[in-house]
Amino acid sequence: MTWWIVIAFFVGYLCIALESLTRVDKAAVALLMAVSCWVLCFVGGVTTTGDIGLEFTEQLGETCEIIFFLMGAMTIVECVDTYGGFNFVRERMLTRSKRSMLWRISLITFFLSSVLDNLTTAIVMIMVLRKLVSERQERVLLSCMVIMAANSGGAFSPIGDVTTIMLWVKGNVSTLGVMEALFLPALISVVVPTLLVQHVFKGELKVDEADGGHTSVPRNLSKHVRHSVFYIGVGGLLSVPVFRMLTGLPPFMGILLVLATLWVYTELMFRKREEECVRKPLMKMRVQELLHKIDLSTILFFLGILMAVSALAQTGFLRTMGESLNSVSNGNPYLVTGMIGLFSAVVDNVPLVAACMSMYDVVALPDAITPEALHYVVDGTFWELLAYSAGVGGSMLIIGSAAGVAVMSLESITFGWYLRNFSLYALLGYFAGMAVYALQVFLMT
Repeated sequence: MTWWIVIAFFVGYLCIALESLTRVDKAAVALLMAVSCWVLCFVGGVTTTGDIGLEFTEQLGETCEIIFFLMGAMTIVECVDTYGGFNFVRERMLTRSKRSMLWRISLITFFLSSVLDNLTTAIVMIMVLRKLVSERQERVLLSCMVIMAANSGGAFSPIGDVTTIMLWVKGNVSTLGVMEALFLPALISVVVPTLLVQHVFKGELKVDEADGGHTSVPRNLSKHVRHSVFYIGVGGLLSVPVFRMLTGLPPFMGILLVLATLWVYTELMFRKREEECVRKPLMKMRVQELLHKIDLSTILFFLGILMAVSALAQTGFLRTMGESLNSVSNGNPYLVTGMIGLFSAVVDNVPLVAACMSMYDVVALPDAITPEALHYVVDGTFWELLAYSAGVGGSMLIIGSAAGVAVMSLESITFGWYLRNFSLYALLGYFAGMAVYALQVFLMT
């Protein structure tokens, strides 16, 4: 039965990878794959503890923690964006110098992505770029830098990328640990491509400073309200790690607290403006309406993938693969995670990270008596490199990340153009960041 589960998983994953050919949404395939794998587990009695029902419930609970976190975060970001909270990004980027524009794009995207998810950040920045850069060739290259900076910025933050969120929620990395270890490597992975690309940007841009922001906000919505929504939403996102440390509750509870606070605030605001809401289209800005804009197919895709990987882990196949990788690499975490980073440029990084988390266990410090075991403690080298490589590695190909696919669609960038004109820069940035991480470890030991 084990091999039937493995076959069902890989057939499903192949269909997900070939979505552009099959024309079947990957969320549908992921859900079918998850159900099929767990049906085979129950029918075949594939269990590690003897109670398959209990194991399924535990896996579902862990998966739902991530799902609820993402749903809450996506709703908060949608609310802030709808109220024009990100218009300040455009105001900070206004410049006539092409090189100055390049550096502002890279750095603002990098830091914004550490708070938002990389997909949302990429979309926001592309919309801003369309208002600022009219020449297509320059805008496309800037868009490539947006992909790189968004993926790198999400890698070092516990709330910036879904793969880092997964590691953080399950306790493989801590808030301060992953930020301290990966901030500089992630930043270098952006700085290196920016330095290599800047020779193309010379002279001045034609900037229309009178042009509006990317978000259409009703004129009768005061600046005070827009700023309040921004500070509650983004400030709340930043406070989630603090909430977890103070209460010990899972991160999704912190996200739900921020969402509830924002929801109550906007409802009270609309109650005060009841008559105005009837006359104006402000009712469409209420949180219950914004919930309809959440990308539910993406949420269901994550649910299907994570549950399918957990079913595959039940078979012991992933642990065997992990032992094989350790044997081939002689326990070198740099080789293993380096390969994972290269793979993440081709396949989705979510199942890759989920599989790695099932391959290896977090080692408790009292048991970490060997140098190899120390790589797998909380905030160990392996987990930190896994967060970095899975996040940054997806930038090497335009199809390697959600941010890349979104930009590919918005700016009509072809796979071949990105491969010829930007993949090498992303590759050099990726390895430069890993080198900086290795240097940090060397200096600290």
